[in-house]
Amino acid sequence: MPYIKHELEAFGIKVLAPQFPDQGLARAQFWMPFLEQLGVDENTIIIGHSTGAIAAMRIAETHKLLGSVLVGAYASDLGLETEKQSGYFDNPWRWQPIKDNQQWIVQFASTDDPWIPASESRLVHQNLATEYYESTDQGHFGGDYYKPEFPELLAVLKKKLKIISA
Repeated sequence: MPYIKHELEAFGIKVLAPQFPDQGLARAQFWMPFLEQLGVDENTIIIGHSTGAIAAMRIAETHKLLGSVLVGAYASDLGLETEKQSGYFDNPWRWQPIKDNQQWIVQFASTDDPWIPASESRLVHQNLATEYYESTDQGHFGGDYYKPEFPELLAVLKKKLKIISA
């Protein structure tokens, strides 16, 4: 999310936004080691969109984070063959460690998302007790590309990080 990266860097926050491997399928076998190589620790915030939100939840099962932002998160393979093959849904979710390994979890969902049913987003919210923001008009938050701006996400991050604008 270039907008978020730019805005946070303006406040002196280090932001990593590398190109992930295996972009087409986003399989866990490639994404999870890649995330670990970035240096995930208790000062890390992961912002994940769609499959990135799933990867953020999976990494939080076994790693301490400061927090995460889940955009377009879901809990099942959605009945899609590519999701079944992704490896993220091979094991049951360990909801409690995901919650316990973070100080906070924020979630953005939209009822008009053509890929993620609202019931999936709400299930994630219910299991993780996320700080939940549900829209009716954001679709998949940009689909295969990100909105040029996401002021709602920036506002939440500024609050979490106690950033005061000039």
